[in-house]
Amino acid sequence: MDFELNEDQRILQKSARDFLKKEYPRALVRILADSEKGYSPELWKKMAALGWMGLFVPEEYDGIGWSFVEQAVLLEEMGYALCPAPFISTTILGAQTLLMAGNEEQKRDILPNVVAGDLILTMALTESDGGCEPSALNLMAVREGGEWVLNGIKLFVPDALAADYILCVARTSKDPIPGKGLTIFLVEAKTMGVNVTPLKTISKDKQYEISFSNVCLKPESIIGPVDGAWPTINAIINMAGLARAAETVGVMRAVLNMTVAYAKERVQFGRPIGSFQAIQHYLADMWVDTLGARSLVMKAAWKLATGRPSDEATGMAKVMVGKAGRKVTTTGHRIFGAIGFTMEHDLHLYHRRALANDPTFGNSDFHYEQIADGLGL
Repeated sequence: MDFELNEDQRILQKSARDFLKKEYPRALVRILADSEKGYSPELWKKMAALGWMGLFVPEEYDGIGWSFVEQAVLLEEMGYALCPAPFISTTILGAQTLLMAGNEEQKRDILPNVVAGDLILTMALTESDGGCEPSALNLMAVREGGEWVLNGIKLFVPDALAADYILCVARTSKDPIPGKGLTIFLVEAKTMGVNVTPLKTISKDKQYEISFSNVCLKPESIIGPVDGAWPTINAIINMAGLARAAETVGVMRAVLNMTVAYAKERVQFGRPIGSFQAIQHYLADMWVDTLGARSLVMKAAWKLATGRPSDEATGMAKVMVGKAGRKVTTTGHRIFGAIGFTMEHDLHLYHRRALANDPTFGNSDFHYEQIADGLGL
C-alpha cells in the first residue's frame, strides 16, 4: 500500500491544477454560482477534451480506464479550485451506476456521449426525510400495462436542471425485507410529468426538488434488476460520498494555504501573527487534519481500486473528512477574523462548501452504520 502518486497521477494532478487555476478564477466561480445551471458548458467541453469525464470509464466505452485513485486526485484539485460543474453527478451517480448495473445497450448508448461531454447525468435518490437508507426511499413506480408509472417527489437532486438523464430510484414493491423492492429507472429529463424546482443551499451548489407526476416509462428504461437495486445504490452512495470527501480535502488544503499566507503577512503588536504560538498551534492542527483527511480518502480509494471491501473505509473517510473540513475552515475564520466573513473574501466560499459537502451522499449516521457493520455489530 503506497500512497505516493505515480508519474501518471502526478501529471494528472499538475495538468488539472494548471487548467483549473487558469480557467476557474474566483470571479468566474462566483458568477457561475449565481447562474441558472451553475456551470459553464464551454468549460465542461474543455474538461471532457482533457479526458476527465472518461477517467473512470473503461476504454471500450471511449474512456481512459483508470481507477478511483486517479478520480480522487482530480477531485481534490477541483475542490481546491471550488470548480462548479456537474462532475460527481455525471461521472459517479450516472456513469458508475450504468457501469455497475446497466445492460450493454444502455452503456453503449450513453457512456461514450458522457465521455465526450455531450451528456450530463444525475441521480434522484433522497426524499422528504433526507436519508439514504432503504426505509427512506418510498417514491412509487407502478406497472400499468406494458409501462411503469412514477409518482412522487425527490429532494436534493444535484444538477437536475443541467441533466439530460435522471437515474431515479423508485420503490417497485413493498417488500418488508430492508433493501428489497427498489429499482433504478433511466428518465429523460424532458419527459412529460418531470418538474424541476431549484432549492436554496448554503453554498449555492445546484440542488433541486423533482416532482414525478404520472411519468410513463418503458421497461427498457430499467437499469439493473427489478426490486434488486439496493446493492448498486449502496455502492454508489459510498463512492459518491468518497468523491465528496476527496473534494473536501482540496477545500481544506486551500484554506490551510491561504491562512498560512495570511498569518505571515498580518502584522499585530509589531510582528506577524504567525509568530505567536497560539496561531502556530492552530495552523499545525489544520495541517494535521488536512493530511489525515487525505490519508483516509486515499486508503478508501485504494481499496476501491483494488477490489477490496471498502464500505468501512469509505464510511470512515466520509465521516472524519466531514468533521475535519468543518474544523479546518472554522479555524481559518478564527485566524482571519472579521475579514474572512465578508462576502468579498474567498474564505467563506470554502467554509460553505465544506458545510454543504458533509451531509451529502449519506450523513454521519448512515456512514457510522457502515463502520459499525465493519466491527460486526
